[in-house]
Amino acid sequence: MTDERFMKEALAEARKALAEGEVPIGAVIVADGVIIGRGHNLTETLHDVTAHAEMQAITAASEYLDGKYLTQCSLYVTVEPCVMCAGAISWSQMGRLVYGASDQKRGYTVFAPNALHPKTQVVSGVLADEASEMMKDFFKNKR
Repeated sequence: MTDERFMKEALAEARKALAEGEVPIGAVIVADGVIIGRGHNLTETLHDVTAHAEMQAITAASEYLDGKYLTQCSLYVTVEPCVMCAGAISWSQMGRLVYGASDQKRGYTVFAPNALHPKTQVVSGVLADEASEMMKDFFKNKR
């Protein structure tokens, strides 16, 4: 139930990205039941290929905690992280990763299944249908 609650917050971030013409992926980072970082894709807005939702959320959470390690935190993201984001999640030593839809084209599990920190717990498929539909609709409208 808690995972769904926070994934709904990540989906709200994804809707912000969608409203800005960005790929609709959103993320939140939670510590002790409180959201300490939020992010959504900003790659088009910032003209920065690294401005993924996860990267925005990690930066916000690190600033909130005044530290780079997020060992006691959970990252909720609507779509499976890419390899770049998985690397950042690993470097932050994120305690837990919860994602919605799998990404068979760019997801870390396809290209670098061992990219995460060994202690990071992973939960997949939380509200995956909602996240997947948002992505499908976005790309269908782009073509």
